[in-house]
Amino acid sequence: MKSLLTLFFILFSTYIFGQNNEKPFLMATVTAFHQALVSNDTMLMKDLTDKSLSYGHSNGWVQTRNEVLDDLKSGLLTYQRYDEDSMTLTMNETEKIANVRFVATIEATLRGTANTFHLKVLEVWIRKTKNWVLFARQAVKA
Repeated sequence: MKSLLTLFFILFSTYIFGQNNEKPFLMATVTAFHQALVSNDTMLMKDLTDKSLSYGHSNGWVQTRNEVLDDLKSGLLTYQRYDEDSMTLTMNETEKIANVRFVATIEATLRGTANTFHLKVLEVWIRKTKNWVLFARQAVKA
């Protein structure tokens, strides 16, 4: 149900802001993706990620799309909080590739150990047909 509401919000945002202004649509998509991490909504996450996803963590750990989804499904990694601050978005001239940078406070549990991370994050999003999908992500300690 949450997936449907989130997708409705994204589609509604597209309708409100129109096709000529991709930034609000992408910002809503980025936020929806982060909240899908917290709610463990792997169906929405699958829709919002590219098959070739490279998901880099601040400790050097890099995951594929399938590894991210499998670790969330198994409970190996869970997110309790994902807050973005100082988000900036830069698009190429064709509005098909964008980078999103932000500072994040993330509360996550890995193998039963809870941690709070303060990170600087870069995400690369690509436009596929009518949707934006996450292609790459890298985080470093703030």
